[in-house]
Amino acid sequence: RTVEPLEYYRRFLKENCRPDGRELGEFRTTTVNIGKCLCSITTADGSALVKLGNTTVICGVKAELAAPAVDSANKGYIVPNVELPSLCAERFRSGPPGEEAQAASQFIADVIENSQMIVKEDLCIANGKLAWVLYCDIICLDYDGNLLDASVFALLAALKNVQLPLVTINEETGLSEVNLKQKNPLNIRKHPVATSFAIFDDTLLIVDPTAEEEDLATGTVTIVTDEEGRLCSVHKPGGSPLTGAKLQDCITRAITRHKEVKKLIDKVIKSITPK
Repeated sequence: RTVEPLEYYRRFLKENCRPDGRELGEFRTTTVNIGKCLCSITTADGSALVKLGNTTVICGVKAELAAPAVDSANKGYIVPNVELPSLCAERFRSGPPGEEAQAASQFIADVIENSQMIVKEDLCIANGKLAWVLYCDIICLDYDGNLLDASVFALLAALKNVQLPLVTINEETGLSEVNLKQKNPLNIRKHPVATSFAIFDDTLLIVDPTAEEEDLATGTVTIVTDEEGRLCSVHKPGGSPLTGAKLQDCITRAITRHKEVKKLIDKVIKSITPK
């Protein structure tokens, strides 16, 4: 495994299994904690912690008030940021965001935009005057591959946990008034779920790759779908090309995975919702 890691993997892949005991199409155990539980951020307006095998990601959403941009007076803002601190894996260093963190942040921004999970017009309080800004901080606590799937899942779970207070503009003073006693959940219009694959030897597809599998793979691809089976995004940063048939296979598997993740998130939300 140390001297010839690729040959070591190939021996397992020939038998349609992996060194960790999973089949090629099998995901690692997935868990999610939502809201003000021991594992989440109590100071955030919404939070969630997702574990995908050993990969652990936490997402905190902070809502603030701001003036809308001049060219989009009827829209609020969503600002995602992915952090890969040095504590999550030896490969990352302290300091400014590295290339991988920046690419992940851009991927999350694209998913939010393409899936229309939140329509920015819904974040506007008073046209041209006041809107919500949602700062979505996604921090990796333990990195063992497949950061994108865990990040999208944590973001969705955290956003479903957000409760925004009622805000009105006082017509006499022109100032905003916040009613903390009356809170409403965010209007989540779509539920995007990411499903990542590693490509081995240009032809073989495995789902939910570990960090070791990502390093040995000849390419990766991430498919994002919503609850209607609609394709929201295909993220393929170089590497081995995929045939149309292989890509269709990935999309089909991603739609199946979406149902599993949605079921899990609904179950957790139901368990924390006051009766």
